[in-house]
Amino acid sequence: MPFLAKLWRDAPLLVMVAPAVIVLLLFTYVPLLGSVIAFMDYVPFLGFTQSEWVGWDNFTSLFDDPAFWSAVWNTLQITFLQLVLFFPIPILLAVFLNTVAMPMAKKFVQSVIYLPHFLSWVIIVALFQQILGGAGVLNRFLITHGLTPIQVMTDPSAFKLLLTAQAVWKDGGWGTIIFLAAIAAISPGLYESATIDGAGAWGRFWHVTLPGMRPIIVLMLILRLGDSLSVGFEQILLQRDAVGPGAAEVLDTFVYYNGVVDGSWGTATAAGLLKGIVSLLLVLAANKLAHRLGEEGVYQR
Repeated sequence: MPFLAKLWRDAPLLVMVAPAVIVLLLFTYVPLLGSVIAFMDYVPFLGFTQSEWVGWDNFTSLFDDPAFWSAVWNTLQITFLQLVLFFPIPILLAVFLNTVAMPMAKKFVQSVIYLPHFLSWVIIVALFQQILGGAGVLNRFLITHGLTPIQVMTDPSAFKLLLTAQAVWKDGGWGTIIFLAAIAAISPGLYESATIDGAGAWGRFWHVTLPGMRPIIVLMLILRLGDSLSVGFEQILLQRDAVGPGAAEVLDTFVYYNGVVDGSWGTATAAGLLKGIVSLLLVLAANKLAHRLGEEGVYQR
């Protein structure tokens, strides 16, 4: 079929996709051209053409900055915690919801666990402050009963676990949607065959449900790795002052404070560019591993 004929055939679909493609181009790919700032002593008033070209100097000063390495370490710690403690939660919740026999009860539970996703981080942090803060419900209860209050919201050592707990509460339920769809796509005949063969609830999960979900789990893990160095800019920015930059500074906040606040545009852009390159390498490596495991991954070989 000629190209123009294919174009005419798919015209309605292309029109539907066009707004999303335009937004993606304008707000994702066009701004990538600004990465050239990483190699310049950029001054906004001078622009790209008149700012001095400094080559790798911004990267050299970045690597010599202890604050940058502290931000990298904090980012990796939070990423690891969220991969280990957060990523499995939607999978387990989806399996649990799939076992609920009563439709009304299932819809009620889904509505309850989906709701926090629609709340902003400002509200989420405020709720945790009201519960776990110095004057929160928990500490008031402890003080009333003569016990020592716990300073969870201002404890640097507990901050990373606190971030993970907030992320689980906010988005753990919402993440079940795609895994529930994966479970729904599994043929009921497979469960019937497994039951006839004597498989119990665990056996059906291990030999039917989990293999059926594996392609989606691998795909979501690859996408999560690609976004793993973005560990919640707004969430952390709202709580950074309470625990200090030593515990809360991550790559995103490092870029923000160095670029927008302090005006070190070149250094901040260099940090952001490095983060993007590492994220790309993580996606490519995870996708390669998925191919070796027999899965399709994000794209075909």
